[in-house]
Amino acid sequence: MERPAFDAIIVGAGFAGLYMLHRLRRMGFRALVLEAGSGVGGTWYWNRYPGARCDIESMQYSYQFDEALQQEWDWTERYAAQPEILRYAEHVAERFDLKRDIRFDARVTSAVFDEAAAEWIVTTEAGDPLRAGFVIMATGCISTANTPAFPSGDNFAGVRYHTGRWPHEKVSFKDKRVGVIGTGSSAVQAIPLIAEEADHLTVFQRTANYSVPAHNGPLDPEVQRRIKADYPALRQRASKTRACIDLVFGTKKALEVSAEERQREYEARWAMGGFGFTGAFADIPLDLEANRTVQDFIRGKIREIVHDPEIAQRLSPTNTFGCKRLCVDTNYFATYNRPNVTLVDVSATPIEALTSSGVKVGGRDYALDALVFATGFDAMTGTLNRIDIRGRDGAKLKDKWEDGPRTYLGLGMAGFPNLFTVTGPGSPSVLTNMLPTIEQHVEWIADCLAHLRSNGFRTIEAAREAEDAWVDHTAEVAGTTLRVTCNSWYLGSNIAGKPRVFMPYVGGFPAYVQKCQEVVAKGYDGFRLS
Repeated sequence: MERPAFDAIIVGAGFAGLYMLHRLRRMGFRALVLEAGSGVGGTWYWNRYPGARCDIESMQYSYQFDEALQQEWDWTERYAAQPEILRYAEHVAERFDLKRDIRFDARVTSAVFDEAAAEWIVTTEAGDPLRAGFVIMATGCISTANTPAFPSGDNFAGVRYHTGRWPHEKVSFKDKRVGVIGTGSSAVQAIPLIAEEADHLTVFQRTANYSVPAHNGPLDPEVQRRIKADYPALRQRASKTRACIDLVFGTKKALEVSAEERQREYEARWAMGGFGFTGAFADIPLDLEANRTVQDFIRGKIREIVHDPEIAQRLSPTNTFGCKRLCVDTNYFATYNRPNVTLVDVSATPIEALTSSGVKVGGRDYALDALVFATGFDAMTGTLNRIDIRGRDGAKLKDKWEDGPRTYLGLGMAGFPNLFTVTGPGSPSVLTNMLPTIEQHVEWIADCLAHLRSNGFRTIEAAREAEDAWVDHTAEVAGTTLRVTCNSWYLGSNIAGKPRVFMPYVGGFPAYVQKCQEVVAKGYDGFRLS
């Protein structure tokens, strides 16, 4: 049979798509990337809001597949800001000459499996169908912005923005009355900077979030030199942790040490900054009483920082620590001490409407010139569900996932041969440092395609029984933790009508990698090759 135009089509030119292209091209595969945006970078191409930066330290949020790349790139801050991360992505694309195999402004609308030819037909908004033996969805976990429907939502006469689809040109809030809806990760980063510039900022908060200080600053050249001198050691340490981050994870239990020792540990972690809090004690993610000790500590810090006791109370989370994504901030809570910042609680009294002049809550109209939606994403499944993906017998992926995503290892789905997802639902993904997680998936997929080629196989498909077993295992492991105890985007709770299923794999990176290796060692156990 005539070969298709491409061995593989990769959807998305973020960090997953770039490395997937590089890896396949190096192996002699004819690969093409289709990217909806006008440049590389994925989430760092779209999220340009004030204060946007990574919450993983920059020396770890980077590729490790090429030692020369690790050595030549110098990061300027402990936590890199969006412009620097985007420059890094562009540097990678240029360094490995990737752009010649990327089509920009090419949003994929459908991907249909042709069973007779064992090929995928991929169509973009331009309407040109492309054929490939394999399709690899590198579409990201948080790439489809969510804007909830508000009554009279089209009435607002001012300027509106979404943090996940920020303009490329500079936005000025000088002398403006600005409203921010949402207090998740992007809002926590944007609010302090918007408050410094705006005439007045009104924050509409539905759910208070836990946030810890980043203690960001210029990256000490000596620290960078020391890490680069033995980068493999850092990467190896990180790979042994559940989140694939080189952090010190405590082995003691919070309930088995004295109150004084707990306090010392929490103070040390607060002073260190960043995600270190998640590993303070081994029983925090598993035992509610242990979890309450860290809840109380952070609420105490909020009361110390925020001058007005009533505002401090409203900013204090009441849910389980860790069931939502922990925020990492710079001066977030202190921002509410500013005279030009107002906090409006919309949990008990929801937003009634967007009026022509602002936002109406509890019968009061808050006058605004600009409105920022920091309302997050339709995470994990949103982007894939917006593409018309059809597998065997024309079955739609969206229908298959009607009651929640079903995958085998977050890599493949029964009924959808030769279709892979990078960091798909059912993999550790958003519970880890995404860069090494991406690399592990890309390398697994690349090795799989090499195996198929060398052994004369044309198709690979997850077996339904293996998929069912993995879905059950993922749910079972999640149920042993406290992560399922509150509404979060991990569960799809932020999207109206979305099924409540804990989507990422909570069993940790090392256990997941071991499972992937066992699958390969047993001849791709759980997959059907033909």
